[in-house]
Amino acid sequence: MGTDSRCRERDPDLAVVPGGGARHRGAHHARLARFAQGAGDSFLELLAVLAPVECVCCGSEDSALCGTCARHLRLLCSRPFRAEGQAPALLTVDGTVLLPVVAGGHYRDELAQALLSFKHLGQGRLASVLAPALGTAIRSAVGDGEGICLVPVPSSNAAFRRRGFSPVHLLLGRLRRLDALPGMHLADALKTAPGPGNGQKGLGRGERARRVRGSMTVRLLRKGSLEGRACVIVDDVLTTGATLAEAARAVSAAGGVVCGAVVLAATRPPAGRDLPTGGPAALPESTQTKNK
Repeated sequence: MGTDSRCRERDPDLAVVPGGGARHRGAHHARLARFAQGAGDSFLELLAVLAPVECVCCGSEDSALCGTCARHLRLLCSRPFRAEGQAPALLTVDGTVLLPVVAGGHYRDELAQALLSFKHLGQGRLASVLAPALGTAIRSAVGDGEGICLVPVPSSNAAFRRRGFSPVHLLLGRLRRLDALPGMHLADALKTAPGPGNGQKGLGRGERARRVRGSMTVRLLRKGSLEGRACVIVDDVLTTGATLAEAARAVSAAGGVVCGAVVLAATRPPAGRDLPTGGPAALPESTQTKNK
């Protein structure tokens, strides 16, 4: 019995690996990681002293959006829904849908405050939270569909001069860099047409529709790229739907097949009809004929 125990072979997987090289490399990387983490924390502390920031929602210090408010924002955008039911410009008089729209969340609370601060108060770092919410809405709308052209709605010339950027383009650009929209193509094809401007703040439904009518066109060098392609219009906020309807008209006129639209937030979601979307069925295959 004792002889058998002494002669029994030992499991090589339980043996200690000889040599200290691997242990040295592991410790070396750990020191570098600790140094990098410490340097990063020190930089953030220094930045907070030189340029103090507060949470745009609750006012807590040292962060443009604190962890609690960021979590609330993600919850607001966790269930994208169909939102065209309360956008009069996207419905006929008998209630037929002209352009289906998927919204990432309701335009209220943390989502509304973060989006306002991002667009108007120079809080560009909020893109790290808003972009994923928009990406969730887009994936919910189109599912695994490949070859979809995402067409962002352009900012008016006055708004672009005032902000220095287009909010929708910035968010979509971040998603593209993160490879968060595989199989989809970003087509920056729309531009604002020359005219008196298309600002809509403070305008009623009829005035909004008249102001944006004919305000968009497809860039000359992009018209051929939309011919016969399935297109989804992307904007930040849905109000009456006049802007989305005009964007869909311009894309359809250039030969694009408009399948629907996606927005980050909807200001007036349908009461009792906030149905979560479910992949490709969320948007019809084409609404080109209705939008002509």
